[in-house]
Amino acid sequence: MKRKVLSTGHLRMITFLSLVVVILVIFGFQQVLSLLYSRMPRVYGVSFSPDHATYLGLDWEKTYLSILDDLKVQRIRLPTYWTTIEPKDGVYNFSQIDFMLKEASKRHIKVLLVIGIKQPRWPECHIPDWAAKLSLQDRRTKALEYMQKVVERYKNSHPEIWGWQVENEALLNFGWNCDPPDKNFLTEEIKHVRSWDNTRPIIITDTGEWRAWITPMKLSDILGISVYRKAYNPTLGYIQYPFPPIMYELKSFFVRLFFAPHNQKTIITEFQAEPWTQDAITTSTINEQINDFSLKDFSNNITFIKSSSFNEVYFWGVEWWAYMAQHGHPEYWEFAKKLFK
Repeated sequence: MKRKVLSTGHLRMITFLSLVVVILVIFGFQQVLSLLYSRMPRVYGVSFSPDHATYLGLDWEKTYLSILDDLKVQRIRLPTYWTTIEPKDGVYNFSQIDFMLKEASKRHIKVLLVIGIKQPRWPECHIPDWAAKLSLQDRRTKALEYMQKVVERYKNSHPEIWGWQVENEALLNFGWNCDPPDKNFLTEEIKHVRSWDNTRPIIITDTGEWRAWITPMKLSDILGISVYRKAYNPTLGYIQYPFPPIMYELKSFFVRLFFAPHNQKTIITEFQAEPWTQDAITTSTINEQINDFSLKDFSNNITFIKSSSFNEVYFWGVEWWAYMAQHGHPEYWEFAKKLFK
């Protein structure tokens, strides 16, 4: 008796219908989760860069104090740029970070402190000119010395520092004048930080959309991810990422289950709340910036995060909110204020 053989067309139709069913199941499951998560308590914070605020033409100290006193953030992620702290070999200047930590401490605001060569905001790798002239090994030795100075200066005097973020997306090959990503050196950095302070968790970050998270999660106590909803690509133009919250959650769950059961949790250390402009912010018109990231985009992103189980989120773009307010568009700042009540 001859068996019927499905034609190529039938196989394609079955595959297509199966995919549709899977998508509908995931979408339905996401809708259920959205209802469950919508009222879940969350801690919102911001990432702040004095250098980026200055680049936007802002008084970074006044902007920082406005973030603490007007926005009333509960948590803040702060950089310790090597370029700022050690502008000359062996000559240290901690005034910038001293000021920010002192003001955060006054208001009992928790701080996630970033240490290392690669840190938030362009050029990503903040290497002093004198260190850039050294050999790779000598540069890394000097970087560890600067990191040790930071940890030992603040570990006992500033209890508001709740964790050390070592590097920023260290294994992502992105940034200007950066050394090649190196898992072994990242592992060495983490080992040293644990030896300098074994009381605080180590946070390692990775891009949310395009990497597997396995190594960062294995090396860290807490994984931090960046989540962007709308990005610009020179070839494709603006891209609206299609991934629902459940995709990030499932990825986090399975990577932790199979590769890093010791890892405590996943937080969002960069959640898009500013435009990803085709050109630099300072060369884009205000209308272009609003078009690239509207208030509706901001609101939609909040809906997105409230549909997830991620309960600790640091917004990326607080300097831009202040910049827009200075240019006659305070609506972003005012919208954000409601989130920190």
